Amino acid sequence: MDSTTPAPPTMTQKLLAEAIGTFVLVVLGVGAAFFGGGDVAAIGLAFGIAIVAMVYAFGRVSGGHFNPAVSVGAALGGRISWKDAGLYSAAQCAGAFVGGLVLTVIALAGDIGYELGDPIGANGYGDQGGVALLGALLIELVLTFIFLVVILSVTDERNEHPALAPLAIGLTLAAIHFASIGADGTSVNPARSFGVAFFSGGDAILQLWLFIVGPLLGAAAAGFAYPAIFGHASDPVPGSGLNFAAKPGAAVPGYGAPDQFQQQWNQPGGSAYPGAAYGGSATPDPAAYQQPGSYAAPAAQSTQQQPQVEQPIIQDGWQWDPQAQQWFPAPQQAPQPPQTPQAPQQGGWPTPGSEQTQVRPPDGV
Repeated sequence: MDSTTPAPPTMTQKLLAEAIGTFVLVVLGVGAAFFGGGDVAAIGLAFGIAIVAMVYAFGRVSGGHFNPAVSVGAALGGRISWKDAGLYSAAQCAGAFVGGLVLTVIALAGDIGYELGDPIGANGYGDQGGVALLGALLIELVLTFIFLVVILSVTDERNEHPALAPLAIGLTLAAIHFASIGADGTSVNPARSFGVAFFSGGDAILQLWLFIVGPLLGAAAAGFAYPAIFGHASDPVPGSGLNFAAKPGAAVPGYGAPDQFQQQWNQPGGSAYPGAAYGGSATPDPAAYQQPGSYAAPAAQSTQQQPQVEQPIIQDGWQWDPQAQQWFPAPQQAPQPPQTPQAPQQGGWPTPGSEQTQVRPPDGV
């Protein structure tokens, strides 16, 4: 590998990216909900802008999930392995917990009358929210389904505008908050709910299950529905979906090599090698590093079709020149052994009368 070519991200780097991104999402988004005075537009935009910034910052490293529901939907959709989805979810929950802790410390030190155990941006239903249990469950399921369909669409290898994907994801998250923050505080992210529930008192902890189950069900529905409706751009990566066996990779006809953000959305299970990024071999491929900054094997080069060479017309020691429209002496060649089906003649001009010789008198001669 060229020493100037950057190495692909390690799993440690990916997990740190997921933890940091989720931490920022909780601090900015939940912070706006807690300290922002309940302004729905400000809260929705805070979550949306935070996700846009973090995906642009870390999408090339880990794909920028920052949400266990997103990781589960990606695994069911064949984009990452279940092993990676589990590790991502753990890192996301850890980052969200640290974010909740930081917000709690800020609230306690801010002299705003906050006491430990008071709700701090926690999700809730019934007495703790604006809708009953079933309504909150449906909200989380449906909105997470919409969120995941958008994410799986804009990160698809066939999407020709990957640079706009983080913006589409962030705007969708903002719109989701506009629609539901008054109902249950809007989760669509189990890590976001987990990160603040343990600092928000007993009711938030008791109701936490809904904001884990609802988003995961919605993500699972999207992970099944998207490839069922639109198909896979390539074979699912090994260890993803409902198939835990490795499959050979497949090219995507008509599309160029994905960018780094898309590559992390189609990564192998436990392998950092580019050849495995789309379900292929988990061995290093030097050709994959010919493009600077690329972590995935480039698109297969099409074989150039060789022009078909027309066989010369030779008769009685003369060869016909179709351009000059005249005969000239045929080139002399060394004697060749007799041609047989078992040992065909190799090289040189075809002998008169052979299957390779076209014998016909020229027009006008």
